[in-house]
Amino acid sequence: MWKLPSADETLPFALLGMTAVTGLVDAVSFLSLGHVFTANMTGNVVFLGFAIAGVPEVSAARSLTALAAFLIGALVGGRVLVKPRADAIQVPLILFGLEIISIAAAMFAAIGYHGDPSPASIPLYLIVAFTAVAMGMRNAAIRKLGVADLTTTVLTMTITGLAADSSLARGSNPRWQRRLGSILAMFAGAAAGAILVRRSVFAALAVGLATLSMCSALLLAATQWEVKTRRAP
Repeated sequence: MWKLPSADETLPFALLGMTAVTGLVDAVSFLSLGHVFTANMTGNVVFLGFAIAGVPEVSAARSLTALAAFLIGALVGGRVLVKPRADAIQVPLILFGLEIISIAAAMFAAIGYHGDPSPASIPLYLIVAFTAVAMGMRNAAIRKLGVADLTTTVLTMTITGLAADSSLARGSNPRWQRRLGSILAMFAGAAAGAILVRRSVFAALAVGLATLSMCSALLLAATQWEVKTRRAP
């Protein structure tokens, strides 16, 4: 008889979906908001260095906005995560809900925005800020969950582990399916984002919002089912 997967079984698939959303969000930010990342803060630190060195088409203001908003999101996430809960997934779910609200706000800010990275564009900075806040909260939640090889925003160590732990390196290939899945999810999200922004930033963020909402809903359903099962006589 079929049964609903547990929260632990659902979590990796939900995080893979969120990884795809990261690729989509960074596609939106880099391609439509003027060479800035709102999920990949390593890239923003590099861009900030470029901007200070006078590289054209790179904006210190946009990179600083993304970094500041990301820090605010991570700060909010840290404060939320301080509250102890019986279930380790319950508090991160709250942050995933707040992430959904932030991405929705970015989506509505994108109404009428056509990818013009003007220094005076208020919608541009709103989209940067809301998506970066969302990614900051996401990272705080993922850090709390501590699922190996599923950070959802950074692939450097995932790719390193895939090679360094491979048979060619005389390793045992631990979690290679998860690592490869994470890489493919980010790739697919970035490709989808690049295609969608040609139509509109709003459409790209709407797809990201729908994906994120579905992943969170599946994880919430699995968590609630577990709680209900535990209480059953």
